[in-house]
Amino acid sequence: MPPRLRCPNLLCATSCYPSIRPSSLPRLARVSREFSQTSCQRATLRRRKFYEWLNGPGSLLKEPIPGSTNYLGAYDKYGNLVRARPGWTRKRPGDKKAEGEKNDVATIESEEQTPAGQEIIDELEMSVRRDEEKKNDARAAEQDDKLPPETAEDLRPFPQNKHFRSQPVLSEELREAIYQRVARDGMSVSLVSVEFGVSNERVGAVVRLKQMEKEWIAQGKKLAVPYSKAVLAMVPTTPYINPSLPENKGKRPITHEAINDLIVHPATRQQLFVPVSESRHFTRVDAGKAFDNDLLPADERIPHPELVQAERDIASGLSIEERRQLAEERMEKEQERRRQQESKRLEELKKVKTVAGRRWDFVFQDVNVESVGRDGRSPKGVGWRYGFPHEDRKKGQVKIPTKVEA
Repeated sequence: MPPRLRCPNLLCATSCYPSIRPSSLPRLARVSREFSQTSCQRATLRRRKFYEWLNGPGSLLKEPIPGSTNYLGAYDKYGNLVRARPGWTRKRPGDKKAEGEKNDVATIESEEQTPAGQEIIDELEMSVRRDEEKKNDARAAEQDDKLPPETAEDLRPFPQNKHFRSQPVLSEELREAIYQRVARDGMSVSLVSVEFGVSNERVGAVVRLKQMEKEWIAQGKKLAVPYSKAVLAMVPTTPYINPSLPENKGKRPITHEAINDLIVHPATRQQLFVPVSESRHFTRVDAGKAFDNDLLPADERIPHPELVQAERDIASGLSIEERRQLAEERMEKEQERRRQQESKRLEELKKVKTVAGRRWDFVFQDVNVESVGRDGRSPKGVGWRYGFPHEDRKKGQVKIPTKVEA
């Protein structure tokens, strides 16, 4: 059916837009893919600046410096390393080889120019002088080429964000050492955390991932080792200080992170005003009880409370042997307490009878009516949550503190 209204520009519209049907004419294959998919082919100012930076200062980022990060914050807008000395020059991978070839050529030329009738003593003196000059040149070159340690600016991957700093990751040697301590030596996670300065959660994650890696290697699966090496070479890492090596004698392991960070308890998120007498010594234990009766003080809730006691032993002036003996006694008591808790838990599981159902498991346990206590509020009793109401809304109940504990 023809259209009711004819568009006068129908001819122009059909000529401006290409036909939907595919053309039968052969098209030339593209040799290379365009960098931009936009229809604008003319180079804009921003695009020209981008290519100028890519071919100029940005070309240095293609080859990272060994043992250094590869972040934009470490370089200025001209491509110069900020922390480098004024006379520092960046060496390329083939520079050492070229220098060695030049030295060999110079040595050969000097030997060819040496007269045949020269005495042996003169030759020995010249060789000694050459060796000394080479050593002095090598020392001067090492001092000039040695970079100072990385600063906070070198750990900034985004130049516009001055508040973000890249945090270090564990090196591959440190991960392997942590895994060997736990899997081979049988040390606990807390002891390994204190030894290497790594949190308990990270130690557990390293052990699990390393175990999975060992299983994959045993199964013959291929690992992305080149990718891992390339990433670790460009980000800050925490190295492993091997105490068995003679150059590391007396050195302490580098702390990776704070291992005694305290998690904020939900009961401490409220603000309280507790009246305390002036003669009373208000401690952390009292502060914990003010928020919640079952809340432990901060010295006991941290992941490694034994470190606090170790610092107290140092402050008290005890010798190394005395401190070690006290630490071993505390560790034995802690292990004994954990064994008692585990045995108690197993005994309670034996008293419980479990009947497996189709969708749920039914648990039966023998109880005693007299376990509620004299006031009926003992948590050992049955139904203590529901059968005894609180007395907050009763008449005559004073909820404002009427006395101060001394």
